[in-house]
Amino acid sequence: MKFISWNVNGLRACCDKGFRDAFNQLNADFFCLQETKMQEGQLDLAFDGYTSYWNYAEKKGYSGTAIFTRHTPISVSYGLGIDEHDREGRVITLEMEDFYLITVYTPNSQDGLKRLDYRMTWEDAFRQYLLKLDAKKPVLVCGDLNVAHKEIDLKNPKTNRMNAGFTDQEREKFQTLLDAGFIDTFRHFYPDQEGIYSWWSYRFKAREKNAGWRIDYFLASARLADKLESAKIHTEIFGSDHCPVEVCVTL
Repeated sequence: MKFISWNVNGLRACCDKGFRDAFNQLNADFFCLQETKMQEGQLDLAFDGYTSYWNYAEKKGYSGTAIFTRHTPISVSYGLGIDEHDREGRVITLEMEDFYLITVYTPNSQDGLKRLDYRMTWEDAFRQYLLKLDAKKPVLVCGDLNVAHKEIDLKNPKTNRMNAGFTDQEREKFQTLLDAGFIDTFRHFYPDQEGIYSWWSYRFKAREKNAGWRIDYFLASARLADKLESAKIHTEIFGSDHCPVEVCVTL
């Protein structure tokens, strides 16, 4: 099965920049989106053979997630079941027969780390949510996790240390999640690969210079390790300041 995750940074804008073509080209079983920045009814978007599920933020033009799937889930849930975390449309969970698929748009700690304390609370709640699911069946979680794990995961680690997305606190929470029984699928296949990123600032010609960050991930329950087939980051696909990431898994 092929899984794609993409922070589209505004789905309506991305649709004007080739989203439909990229969707068809990538030809995934599950196609997960973050930062759709939409409300219900603002875009008529459907693909033959796919059912879509949407989680919208209460605040207009902000956050939001979606999943397009060729496979019928047993159940679908939205959010973490915690009111303070469930107003921004950040999580969708599909329960399939043999696994759970979660798409997530992790809160950004923001300039000046204004939201770092909230982010820490979120991280603990999200990890507990995943572990509760993982106790029942294996988990695949994907999305914009808004953290570059190690120095290899961004172009300029020294000058970005303690900036949002590369604070010691965020990196430690990510490591805690991995230590709880999850695999970073890209690093599983490419432990030492440098210079491959999934997000570039729109400023300073960052993408042209490949001055990027790897902050979009597929994580898998550790017991899925022998079922992982491949992982890719589609740096050739434009349309957003992020590019799609992919994993193929025998499920």
